[in-house]
Amino acid sequence: MDQQSSVRQNATPYALAVFGVLFASICFGLVPYFSRGLTDQGLAPYAVAFYRYILAAIVLLPALLMHRSKWREILWGVIAGAVMGLGWVGYVTALETVPASTVGVLYMTYPVFTIAIAWMLFGDQPTRRSLVAAGLIVIAAIIAGSPASVPPNQVPILIISLAAPFGFGFGICVLVHRLSRIVPLARIASVSLGSVIGLAPLIFSSDAGEILPKSGNGWLLVVGFGLVTALVPQLIYTVCSPIIGATRTAVIGSIELPTMFAVGVLAFGEVITVVQAFACALVLGAIALTQSCSTRTVTIVISKEPER
Repeated sequence: MDQQSSVRQNATPYALAVFGVLFASICFGLVPYFSRGLTDQGLAPYAVAFYRYILAAIVLLPALLMHRSKWREILWGVIAGAVMGLGWVGYVTALETVPASTVGVLYMTYPVFTIAIAWMLFGDQPTRRSLVAAGLIVIAAIIAGSPASVPPNQVPILIISLAAPFGFGFGICVLVHRLSRIVPLARIASVSLGSVIGLAPLIFSSDAGEILPKSGNGWLLVVGFGLVTALVPQLIYTVCSPIIGATRTAVIGSIELPTMFAVGVLAFGEVITVVQAFACALVLGAIALTQSCSTRTVTIVISKEPER
C-alpha cells in the first residue's frame, strides 16, 4: 500500500469522526424542542429530566454490571449523575417560559462552574486562558439575563436554571478526578443511573398526570427525547471525540448553542435580539479560545480511555 492510500484511509475515519461530533452536538441542541413539547403536555419538569436519562440507564446497565468491581468509581458516577439530574430540573423549568436562546446561553456557563468546583474541591489550578474564557462566558450570561433580554419577573427562574450548569460542572470534575479508571460506557451508565436514582423520589411521589404523557404523540416525544438527545449522541461522542481530540471536539461541539437558537426561532417562533446574538458570539468565542481540560464537555471526558 502506498503512502497516498494510507493517508486517504486515515483521513476517512477522521472526517467521519468530525461529522459524528457535529451530528451529536446538534442532537444535544435539540433538547429544548423535546423538553417544551413534553411540558406543554402537562408533564412536570422533573419527569422530563427523568425521561431523558432512563433509556440510557437501562440500555447501558450491563456495562455497569460487568465492571461492578470498580464500585467506588461507580458510586462517584452515581452521585454525579444525581446532582446533574436534579440540576437539570431547573433547566427544564426555565424552558417552559423563558426563550430557548436565553436559557441556552446560561446553560453554556457550565465551564465556569467546572473551573470553580475543580479548583475548590480537587485543587485543579485554572489556566490563564481558561480564566479569560470563563470571564467571557460570565459577561455573556449577564447580557443574556439583563432586562434588555428578559422581563424582571423571569430573573428568579433564570437563577434556578443555573442549577443545570452547576450540575454539569460538578459532573465533569467527578469524571476527570474519580472516573478515569473505568471504561467509557460504564461512565455513561453510572451517571445516567445516578440521574434516575436522584429523580426517582420526585417521580414516585407524583400523580400520574404529572409524569405520564396523555397521548401517543407524547410517548413518541419521550422515546425520541431519550434516543435523540441522550443515548445516541452520547455513544457517537464516545466513539468520535477521541479520534479528533478534545480541543476540536469542544470547538465543533459549540454548534449546540446555535442549534438551541435555531430551535427557538423555527419551533417556537422566538425572535433573536442583537443582545442575545452578541451573548451567543461571546460564548462561542470563549469556547474557541480555551484548550483547557477543565472546560471540556462531560461527554469528551467520558470518551477518554481509562487510565492504567
